[in-house]
Amino acid sequence: MVQKGLNLLHSNMEFVDGWTLAQTLGEGAYGEVKLLINRSSGEAVAMKVIDLEKHPDARTSIRKEVCIHRMLTDPHIIRYYGQRREGSVEYIFLEYAAGGELFDRIEPDCGMASWEAQKYFKQLVSGVEYLHCCGIAHRDLKPENLLLDDHDNLKISDFGMATVFRMNGKERALEKRCGTLPYVAPEVLIRAYHAEPADVWSCGIILVAMLAGELPWDQPTVECREYMAWKDGKAVHLTPWSKLDNLALSLVRKILVPLPSGRPNIKQIRAHRWCNKYFDKLGSPNRNSCTPDGHRNKRICSGNDLSSISPPGIATDGSALDDSLARLCRSQPEPRLEQPAVSAANAAAEMLEEKGSFSFSQPAYLDDMLLNSQLHATQPSTQPSSQNTFQKLVRRMTRFFVCTSCEESLEQLCKLLEKLGYTWKIAANVITITAIDKRNMRLVFKANILDMDGKTLLDFRLSKGCGLEFKRHFVRIKQNLEDIVLKGPVTWPIAMATNNVP
Repeated sequence: MVQKGLNLLHSNMEFVDGWTLAQTLGEGAYGEVKLLINRSSGEAVAMKVIDLEKHPDARTSIRKEVCIHRMLTDPHIIRYYGQRREGSVEYIFLEYAAGGELFDRIEPDCGMASWEAQKYFKQLVSGVEYLHCCGIAHRDLKPENLLLDDHDNLKISDFGMATVFRMNGKERALEKRCGTLPYVAPEVLIRAYHAEPADVWSCGIILVAMLAGELPWDQPTVECREYMAWKDGKAVHLTPWSKLDNLALSLVRKILVPLPSGRPNIKQIRAHRWCNKYFDKLGSPNRNSCTPDGHRNKRICSGNDLSSISPPGIATDGSALDDSLARLCRSQPEPRLEQPAVSAANAAAEMLEEKGSFSFSQPAYLDDMLLNSQLHATQPSTQPSSQNTFQKLVRRMTRFFVCTSCEESLEQLCKLLEKLGYTWKIAANVITITAIDKRNMRLVFKANILDMDGKTLLDFRLSKGCGLEFKRHFVRIKQNLEDIVLKGPVTWPIAMATNNVP
């Protein structure tokens, strides 16, 4: 079994003239995403491959997502390049985001620096504002669906649940219950809802995740104790809220208002003082940070005590929130199959395990990004240098180098997985690991062991489940392998791989 996992390099193959199919980036319920490289220019493109003969139910989803992608041109939206069909196989070409996934920049229970969260949040709301101006609702905004380009700019991806809510100036209420439970707005689970405030709510949850490194609740329903405490204004001294300073908490409280008509629009969010505050990258007192044991440093309150903050729906600076969102048109409800009335909790559970939620834009879950530098060389026989090879790695924090060989590393990893009680298997050169997270949801992630010019790299990526939960399990595995983990920064790409980023 161990030997089956040692053939770790994928063979390159010609796709079309001048382009090489380098390797698989990720997979989903209906197909795979491949990396396509132009041999002369080095240009990289993400190519989704869907076999409609195997997945005939994917045809409608493909048509819908392609239609939406064609409408969109914005710096913070993954670009659509085109499509191609050969027989029953559909190919969709999309921008390749070399910077990895946003959730990978969020440290569990710590989050990220305030200046960094502010940068990504402003780019997120800019992209969402553009979508809404086009009459498009994303409906599944979360860190796993937010990618970063090679300049560290945010790109919204995964439009599999997106829909048109406004056309020719007429808006419609939406009825389909979709999204990811911890990020979904409460009204989505119980009644017809308006598109814009539902996406705004998801942006607020993402902001909390970035600043606190944890999610506030499992689902925004009456059955959830944490959500009800927030709704009743009794949660300000609990995590994750206690990790936020007053200014950030003020913005979050404006956004996460249970009544959608009370939420601010994007323009109001942009005008909030937190979005316009200067955060010192080199270490201001408002920087979100963790102590060596992984706990958040005590925040510095810059205003009134937390107990004086008003309940959700009331602006803390005295300004009135825009109520125009309550007057959206309810004409032309979205066609859907008739559904019997169910409780919010049951609807939520069904939604999480829904197989049809696979997205047809570039996935958030990227495989290892080792590219053969021969693709960029004029002489095919030229051997890749160590530095060039490292530079081809996608920026991802869930990887590390070890001092053991590939064979030894694979054996040690497999023994550790058995010791820690994980379910795992080796197939197609990848170790697939299955666990149950703290929400009792299924978590699947994959490990690849790569020979990097004589150095062994253990590269982990999320396949299914919560990104923050995945990172918790990654940290657990890495800590248990600390005897073989190579420590200390070497070059920038290696530093990124080993979490030794200054």
